[in-house]
Amino acid sequence: MAQTTNDIKNGSVLNLDGKLWTVIKFQHVKPGKGPAFVRTTIKDVLSGKIVDKTFNAGMKVQFETVDNRNLQYSYEDGDNFVFMDMETYDQTYIPKELIGDQAKFLLEGTDCIVSFHDGNPLNVELPASVVLEVTHTEPGLQGSRSTAGTKPATVETGAEIQVPLFINEGDKVKVDTRDGSYIGREN
Repeated sequence: MAQTTNDIKNGSVLNLDGKLWTVIKFQHVKPGKGPAFVRTTIKDVLSGKIVDKTFNAGMKVQFETVDNRNLQYSYEDGDNFVFMDMETYDQTYIPKELIGDQAKFLLEGTDCIVSFHDGNPLNVELPASVVLEVTHTEPGLQGSRSTAGTKPATVETGAEIQVPLFINEGDKVKVDTRDGSYIGREN
């Protein structure tokens, strides 16, 4: 049975011109005049690029099955990161370039969602935020409790982020893995 644009849902994976795209948002539109259409916001599974695309209603499209698995980051091995399935204890080697800049927030024991297509890893989704210990920063200023100023700090994964002036070495901070921004201090 052929699938059409009428079957599109959030999270569907489409094969368009040999590339895999995940549907982030969709809307079926039936204007007063003219044919119905489906307006979508889709994300390239490999590059992360987000685009808006409109399809004619009922148009045939190729859906792909993507297997999302919860895997835990174990260690770095050459040009790969090694993840473990905590149910089967199978290890999966994932190339560093697949994770990209987010790798600087990857800490051993971090649970991630890894998407596979035909047994090949496509994408690694880190948690939205992680708690990391500050390993180096200039001493904090006493009485400086405002967020008016920031200073650079190095966290335990080696990433450098901007933190408020009152953060000291040894403090644990919550960091947004998407852009590396400081969210707050953890106890």
